[in-house]
Amino acid sequence: MTAMTAQAAEPVDVQLAGRPAGAKTASSLMAPVQNIYGRSHISLNGRWHYIVDPYENGYYDYRHMPFDQSQTGKGGYYDDRQPKDKTDWVEYDFDRAPTMKVPGDWNSQAEKLQLYEGTVWLRQRFEAAPKPGRHYVLSFGAVNYEAHVYLNGKKLGMHKGGFTPFQFDVTGKLNQGRNTVVVKADNKRYQDEIPTVNTDWWNYGGITRDVLLAELPASYIADYKVQLKKGDPGRIEGFVQIGGDGKSQRVTLRIPEAGIATTVQTDANGRAAIAIPAGKLERWSPEHPKLYAVELSAGEDKVQDRIGFRTIETRGRDILLNGKSVFLRGVSIHDENPLIPGRLRGQGDMRMLLQWAKDMNCNYVRLAHYPHSEEMIRLADEMGLMVWAEVPVYWTISWNNPDTYANASTQLNDLIVRDKNRASVVIWSVGNETPISAPRNAFMGKLVSTARGLDDTRLVAAALEIHRSGNDITVEDPLAERIDLISFNEYAGWYWASNAEMLNYRFNIQQDKPVMITEFGADALGGYHADADTRWSEEYQDTLYKNQFKMLAGIPGLRGLVPWILVDFRSPRRQHPYFQDGWNRKGLISDDGKKKQAFWTMKSYYDEVRKRYESK
Repeated sequence: MTAMTAQAAEPVDVQLAGRPAGAKTASSLMAPVQNIYGRSHISLNGRWHYIVDPYENGYYDYRHMPFDQSQTGKGGYYDDRQPKDKTDWVEYDFDRAPTMKVPGDWNSQAEKLQLYEGTVWLRQRFEAAPKPGRHYVLSFGAVNYEAHVYLNGKKLGMHKGGFTPFQFDVTGKLNQGRNTVVVKADNKRYQDEIPTVNTDWWNYGGITRDVLLAELPASYIADYKVQLKKGDPGRIEGFVQIGGDGKSQRVTLRIPEAGIATTVQTDANGRAAIAIPAGKLERWSPEHPKLYAVELSAGEDKVQDRIGFRTIETRGRDILLNGKSVFLRGVSIHDENPLIPGRLRGQGDMRMLLQWAKDMNCNYVRLAHYPHSEEMIRLADEMGLMVWAEVPVYWTISWNNPDTYANASTQLNDLIVRDKNRASVVIWSVGNETPISAPRNAFMGKLVSTARGLDDTRLVAAALEIHRSGNDITVEDPLAERIDLISFNEYAGWYWASNAEMLNYRFNIQQDKPVMITEFGADALGGYHADADTRWSEEYQDTLYKNQFKMLAGIPGLRGLVPWILVDFRSPRRQHPYFQDGWNRKGLISDDGKKKQAFWTMKSYYDEVRKRYESK
């Protein structure tokens, strides 16, 4: 069997998820194939049987040694055994176990699992008819957090990271007819992982995104990038990578609607650069989210994608979209449906949230604080919303641990590799609210370099913290010199100062870069009304927003706002029994989908900003 690989753009190599570069293993984990949904595939979504295993009896023997590392490799729940006769001893039974929907988190599907953190085993059976001379890929959109995957009782490998896709080469490992895939999903939190133990969102466990079995020809298009060249919007620049058996191939790129066609020859490593005139391609923008059908073909393989073409850059204190100054009218969004408990389940949930953002006259969303699904990004392409895409390097990471950095770098790699062709993504974010220290500065600085090495066509940023001295607010983070925006969170009027006091503060931003307020806001229980001085009321939240606009107007380089957050979301940190009850209430929309007063205030502000920028 020939292992399939898909290399990232030079000069940064894609590491296998959850493992340091250069690690040697028998794992079938592979760098993900680009646009897996565009390949011939069957879905393994549906009802999966599950076993809750808090003591991990299905993984360790009584001496706490992993069964899959024993001499036989057998003994765990992944064997999916049935008693041979009445004398046989088996202490589990998937067939009699309950089922849950995949994709979906377990916390919202069984009351006893609402607060559960630990191991759950999930099993699915499916039919396959593998053909000789074809490659087969088992693809997971995301499993939170650590996943051990077994096919027909044999371990394929392990992946860490709750929000990035991963794939296994299962060529030669499929049965004709019935097959069984078993996943050990474990969402326990650890200090040395990404994210770490302390977050402000619900730790949903399980197989939360699609599971697919894809079929590819013997030689196939593993990866590609087709985007406008940085600094030269008159040219398309990128690459194509061939995987499989025959690396040297002629690859044809076509954009029929634009009359663009070219053929390149890959080298012995399966790689070829793409550099061609862009012709008269219409530019993608929120007002005109133009997508082109892009076709790549090589031998037996052909893949189609829908790609938009635009430029994004900064010049002094301006952000330029397609060469024109733009104000990013944003809002933050979590990957959670407030109306139906749990992670977003599909396109209907995603469209609802993105449409709510557009209802507020947003042209931009911050997808916090981790990679959202590929489908969410493609919908942003289609619906005309620019995107801030982020990895969960959040708060107090283990900055000195090299394995922690390898994990963070891998998640950033996987995000960029997956979404590099999406016009909507204009900013890669390397983290959120990370406290300044020398080890942190080195860690974050390396992530910035990684992002730039993988993709130089987008902005790189992070949500920084501010500093207050008297009534002056400054940004004194050395990371600000490494990134493209002075982007920071500030909670004037909520975590510090009152609604009246916040107007005494002034921003003193010295850097000659665009300023982006990546978070501000206040909690308000939807439907709770009082005067503007009463915390938790819609009136308090609304007044805070109005005062924010006054306070922020003094920043000459202000080029974007991202209030926290579009809609209330669940968080175990939020303990007030009446006003919070396990919810972060900073949403502009309540948990029952009703728009709070501040939603309309924010919309009115964005309406004015849009008119001002359209008149320039």
